[in-house]
Amino acid sequence: MITTKNLSKKFGKTLSLDSVSIELNKGDAIALMGANGAGKTTLIRLIMGYYHPSAGSVLINGHNPIKNRIEILHSVSFVPQLPPPIKLSLAELISYISHSSNVEEKLIYHYANEMKFDITPNLHKSFFKLSGGMKQKFLIAISLAKESQIIIYDEPTANLDPKARDDFYRLLSTDTSQKLSLFVTHRIEEVKDIVNRQIYMDLGKVVTDERY
Repeated sequence: MITTKNLSKKFGKTLSLDSVSIELNKGDAIALMGANGAGKTTLIRLIMGYYHPSAGSVLINGHNPIKNRIEILHSVSFVPQLPPPIKLSLAELISYISHSSNVEEKLIYHYANEMKFDITPNLHKSFFKLSGGMKQKFLIAISLAKESQIIIYDEPTANLDPKARDDFYRLLSTDTSQKLSLFVTHRIEEVKDIVNRQIYMDLGKVVTDERY
């Protein structure tokens, strides 16, 4: 599903990602780990098409994430570590997502309820003004409602309380054999029961890649 070949990224003279070649396949549930500055976020942003590679290539289902951005966005759900500064109301966001990504609005409400976030009284609030936890729950609900082939979570539980974390992982524990799930995390104990592969990065390289 995702293939990188000798993928590198420089920022000025700093090499953030150093010739990374990996294959992430359907049925993989991956914990992507490493210290801050190891290259994890750079790799994710290259996969999502936010950065242009300095060298090498990345393909998602055979598509270039920069040249074929629309196709990629339809097949990938992404929840960033820091929620984007979106100033639309929740009602406007739900309408936009429903029409642009062909997502059923009732599914967004369903998954939000599963995350113990009641959308209805917050419909006319700006996403930007929600608490960190509410933003994260809403973004997780959207990611699940999209029913994408590929889901990428960058520290998805950073703003969640322990109960919300339990709800999140409970929702993910259903059959994922037809999906690719990638979790950027510092909390391996949280995802150890749902991942079948651990990739550890350091200094822009993949140091270990273990399946189990």
